[in-house]
Amino acid sequence: MTEVASNQPVDANSGPGHLLDLGAFVGELTVEDDLPSDDISLEGLEQELQDCKTDDVVATILSKGTKLRDYTKDVENNLRQIELDSIEDYIKESDNLVSLHDQIHDCDTILSQMENILSGFQAEIGSISSDIKILQEKSMDMGLKLKNRKAAESKLAKFVEDIIVPPRMIDIIVDGEVNEEYMRTLEILSKKLKFVQIDAMLKTSKALNDVQPELEKLRQKAVSKVFDFMVQKLNALRKPKTNVQILQQSILLKYKYVIQFLKEHGKDVHVDVRAAYIDTMNKVLSTKIRAYIQALEKLQLDIATSNDLIGVDTRSTSLFLRGREPLKNRSAVFALGERINILKEIDESALIPHIAEASSKRHPYEVLFRSLHKLLMDTAASEYLFCDEFFGEQSMFYEIFAGPFSVIEEHLNTILPNCFDAIGLMLMIRIIYQYRLIMSRKRIPCLDSYLDKVNISLWPRFKMVFDMHLNSLRNANVRTLWEDDVHPHYVMRRYAEFTASLIQLNVDYGDGQLELNLERLRMAVDDLLVKLAKLFQKPKLQTVFLINNCDMTIAVLKEAGPEGSKIQMHFEELLKSNTSIYVEELLMEHFSDLIKFVKIRASEDPSSGSSERPISVSEVEPIIKDFGSRWKAAIELMHNDVITSFSNFLCGMEILRAALTQLLLYYTRLSDCMKRIAGGSSLNKDLVSISSIMYEIRKYSRTF
Repeated sequence: MTEVASNQPVDANSGPGHLLDLGAFVGELTVEDDLPSDDISLEGLEQELQDCKTDDVVATILSKGTKLRDYTKDVENNLRQIELDSIEDYIKESDNLVSLHDQIHDCDTILSQMENILSGFQAEIGSISSDIKILQEKSMDMGLKLKNRKAAESKLAKFVEDIIVPPRMIDIIVDGEVNEEYMRTLEILSKKLKFVQIDAMLKTSKALNDVQPELEKLRQKAVSKVFDFMVQKLNALRKPKTNVQILQQSILLKYKYVIQFLKEHGKDVHVDVRAAYIDTMNKVLSTKIRAYIQALEKLQLDIATSNDLIGVDTRSTSLFLRGREPLKNRSAVFALGERINILKEIDESALIPHIAEASSKRHPYEVLFRSLHKLLMDTAASEYLFCDEFFGEQSMFYEIFAGPFSVIEEHLNTILPNCFDAIGLMLMIRIIYQYRLIMSRKRIPCLDSYLDKVNISLWPRFKMVFDMHLNSLRNANVRTLWEDDVHPHYVMRRYAEFTASLIQLNVDYGDGQLELNLERLRMAVDDLLVKLAKLFQKPKLQTVFLINNCDMTIAVLKEAGPEGSKIQMHFEELLKSNTSIYVEELLMEHFSDLIKFVKIRASEDPSSGSSERPISVSEVEPIIKDFGSRWKAAIELMHNDVITSFSNFLCGMEILRAALTQLLLYYTRLSDCMKRIAGGSSLNKDLVSISSIMYEIRKYSRTF
């Protein structure tokens, strides 16, 4: 076909009259005759026909009845025409295709050139990559060398800095004054000395031979200089009227590095400085505390002597021993009173002797005891903390305070054997307890052993004085103590005040041993009270005496608070039983016939006939008439008797009311008995009405 086209060129622009006849090129399309029927297999035809039922083209052909051969020819003609149209389109675009071919050829040429250029670039890049790799390896090698050189330079610079001795440092150590700059220079010198001793590399260095002698000279000079400085400061502590705490806090603590330097580089000198400080503070504090004790002794007020015991007769004590002492101070022997305020002022400042002496006021020993131990506590706490901060040693405190403790113990050993003030001793025991709590809250244990020792010395002395009071009751001469007076005895008042004081001092402490001792004291005073009561001739007076003393004791114990309830309950029971006895005695004194009749005969039943001698009107009549004629006068006499017998008006009125109530009960039983007697109604006119008796009872009840 190409050959035909080349032999007969066609002008594309020749117009419609010269159209190309495609039939000349293609020729006639012929369809071969059908193959012989013998070669056609009809197998599966039925299935194919079933499948073609749904085909639209087949359905159309079958519906029109078109022959298959004709339809095939139409299709072939259509295909031929489409092919011819396509060829014609390609021929029309032949110039464009030639141009496209030329462009593609030019592109291939350009791309070939680009390929050559890129191949050159690739070769050059490969060469550059290997150069970069070589440079990278060189850079890493140089970085490692630089790092090693810097490390070596750093170590060498530190070595030079640590070993070199600057002239400025030499000038300060040798010629400078001990001040803050001197402290900083000492720290630098200490670092260099440690470096020379510890650094293993330095031992192989030739620089050590040049520097070590110079450092040793500087060390010796520094040690000598700071030793002289510390001796000077310690001498300042010995000066009179020096405030030790201010000197320690404002001056010595600024130079605490001196002690650390001596401990590290001058151990012998450090030991000397430590010993000098201990000796200085021991003497200074001992002197100050001894002087303070001497000043306090001038303010002491003696409260009790060996004769000031509960069971000792006041009349047997020499008047010459009492002449110098005000009467108001004698009450403090057994009564606590305002002395308990010392426990409320436990953390107040210590007494200043010259100010207290100027007021001419004297104080019980527990006030001086508190003041002394408050001063000791403040001083000890300050010194303990200073030793810990300045020397870094807490154990030094006990060496320093061995002297002050000895001074105080010597003082207590002088005071306690002559102390017979049991209340004062108990106050001192409570003061020590409170100070232990205060030191515990501050977490300063430096006084624990000392306070324990003082507490151990106070308790036996208190026990001894307490036993003296106890024995004074047990061994008391009853006839010497007895007075012909039913009012409260002074021994019982002493006992009540003494017991109430100790009970009050045991509040919040719950000391079982003290409670046991108080019970022993109560038993002893019970025995003495009964012995004193028996010396009265009349049983009634004995009972009145017991009631008055029990009532007074209860009143005093109530002031001690609820803790006194155990002993108080004992005396309340005793008061109750004696009141019942007194009521019976009082009624028997004025209405003996009535009471005897009621107790013996009133319980009998006249109608039963069981009694050998039945109650008759004649037996009851004298009793009823006697009562009716004088019951008001008898009650008045009872009232007067009660008023004069009992020192406590309220107690007396309670007893009178109890007596009148009991009288009413007796009279009511008599009235009931009379109603059961034959002919007893004849005495109704002589009976006193119950309402009348009740009226009298209420009248006397209103008096209180």
